[in-house]
Amino acid sequence: MFLGRVVGRVWSTVKNPGLQGQRLLLVQPVTPELKDTGRRIVCADATGAAGAGELIYWCRGRESSFPFLPAEVPTDNTIVAIVDELHVKRR
Repeated sequence: MFLGRVVGRVWSTVKNPGLQGQRLLLVQPVTPELKDTGRRIVCADATGAAGAGELIYWCRGRESSFPFLPAEVPTDNTIVAIVDELHVKRR
């Protein structure tokens, strides 16, 4: 799983039928120190409550469709949690 920050929302009028009713959010991956890393990605929102500016936890690959079971949602990236607090131990 990875950390990210929600930076926007995606609207689509034409999409795979399995994505009907799913929220699609634009996420900037971040390091544990909350520094931007990598390119922005589109994630399905399994929490249904993530919003702009929130720190989230996301997964990718085949596991990203598991939060929607038994529905078969064709997604490569999914937001699975909203982070309330983050404690990073410095060495």
